[in-house]
Amino acid sequence: MTNLFDLTGKTAVAIGGNSVLGSAIASGFAEHGAKVAIVGRNLTKAQEVVDSIQSSGGEAKAFQADVSSRDSLLQVAAEIEAWSGGWDIVLNAPGKNSSTPFFELGMDEWDDIMDVNLKGIVVTCQIFAKRMIEQKRKGSIINISSVSSTTPLSRVFTYSVSKAGLNSVTQFLAREFAPEGIRVNAIIPGFFPAEQNQKILSPDRIESIMKHTPMNRFGTPEELKGAAVLLASDQASSFITGSLLRVDGGFGSMTI
Repeated sequence: MTNLFDLTGKTAVAIGGNSVLGSAIASGFAEHGAKVAIVGRNLTKAQEVVDSIQSSGGEAKAFQADVSSRDSLLQVAAEIEAWSGGWDIVLNAPGKNSSTPFFELGMDEWDDIMDVNLKGIVVTCQIFAKRMIEQKRKGSIINISSVSSTTPLSRVFTYSVSKAGLNSVTQFLAREFAPEGIRVNAIIPGFFPAEQNQKILSPDRIESIMKHTPMNRFGTPEELKGAAVLLASDQASSFITGSLLRVDGGFGSMTI
């Protein structure tokens, strides 16, 4: 049964793999045998993730890129291909948030968040999926969405909109790439304390979140590993594409 989740011989590219959630997922890939490229704007943080993976016996390398720049993504794709020959798994885990009220929102801020959370992932898929198709490499693309993509949350207007768009991108590309043997899915995490939401986690908001989460707690980054490894494995999820997999402690099932 463990062979279902064996990623030995696979190369995973973790865009945003230096983030709290991205690094946990990337570590999960490495723990199951994948060679992992950790891609982030901050090369120092990316290297820290690589060091952690290597200390546990995994294989990884740090790369620097900015998802809001096509040229930067093209450059890092070439660097990763030179290192590994190609890739089988792409994790899209960059993220940017803001609590600016709607009527105070400027379009520069809107564009900045959209460039990272939505446009950047579209461009990443154009570059990395195209090369997978050219190399005839079947595989998996995993996008990190959010509970705010289906239930808009107060104080995170642009972030919620960007993640709703990401869900649509996920399902569109699942249809687009299925004939090529590339599966595209998204994980919808619940509330995991991370860089993007720390600034808005006031005591009152935490109380409200807990009331809306049947499991009555935050998730831990490690709790995303199972879902990600499932979706990364060609054996375990061979017929799963276009799915939006919730890992949210029941948040999406709660009403009153």
